[in-house]
Amino acid sequence: MNLLEKIFDQAKNNVKCIVLPESTEPRTLQAADVALKKGLASIQLIGNKQHILSVAADLGLKNIEKARFFDPETDQKMSIYTDLLFELRKGKGMTKEEAQKLSKNPLYLATLMIKNGDADGEVAGAQNSTGNVLRPALQIVKTKPGVTVVSGAFLILLQDETFGEKGVFVFADCAVTPDPTAKQLAEIAVVTGQTTRIIAGFEPRVAMLSFSTKGSASHEMVDKVVEATALAKQMNPQLIIDGEFQADAAIVPSVGKSKAPGSKIQGNANVLVFPNLESGNIAYKLVQRLAHAEAIGPILQGMAAPINDLSRGCSVDDIVKMIAITANQAAM
Repeated sequence: MNLLEKIFDQAKNNVKCIVLPESTEPRTLQAADVALKKGLASIQLIGNKQHILSVAADLGLKNIEKARFFDPETDQKMSIYTDLLFELRKGKGMTKEEAQKLSKNPLYLATLMIKNGDADGEVAGAQNSTGNVLRPALQIVKTKPGVTVVSGAFLILLQDETFGEKGVFVFADCAVTPDPTAKQLAEIAVVTGQTTRIIAGFEPRVAMLSFSTKGSASHEMVDKVVEATALAKQMNPQLIIDGEFQADAAIVPSVGKSKAPGSKIQGNANVLVFPNLESGNIAYKLVQRLAHAEAIGPILQGMAAPINDLSRGCSVDDIVKMIAITANQAAM
């Protein structure tokens, strides 16, 4: 059984309610149909039921009637969500009238459903920007206790199984935070370890990457990674983590033993944490294209509940995978 099959099976065995606020977007609706057919999640759609079913019929979909439907224009429960939004944001100056209007926005309504315990997770972004998806998430659901930064991890599935965990890596941060501080980078490392256990299903061996290996270069950018590594070890003493490493010392055993003798990683890392978004984003796309690897994500980390942002160029298959991953996150 490969990793994706395991993720799908785990979703089926512990069914969670995943809200898809872009409920008439064709790829999203097609993915919802697949998820319902496979039993990956209970799907919550937002909007007029008859309109959604009409769009589904035009697409030839057969399973959308199994979804839950919520129409913000007619459902009596809207007042609960409006009141919840007002209570959460009145300290920031939001009026009741503004709350009534904003709570009908599907992206805000999805997060209010999660906050109120009516849904377990959200997948959006097929037609909305990352900023539009994350803004209500950060305002309503917020980050986990003790976590100050949101990051994005990718599952990287290589054809060559000699690297990583039988060909599987987790890369972070490749999607959200442009230039994390040392403390933020440490948080990213720790939560990526958690993501690795929950989603990938193996024990993380985390390498903190730089252009230096164990003091081979001196620069403030290297210092940040060294400090972040020390902080991450304090945050989670059980986590197998080391750095700073150049990429080859992190993933090639012979190089790791030569450049960093005595390290716990020894060139056998299965989790790579990049020093900034620029390097992480470039790296995952290069590996995806040059190594013909499958890159699944971004899996958003650090939120108090699973909320995942899609690329606007995503495929139906991408969305199905992200529904299953979000369900896995919600089960933990």
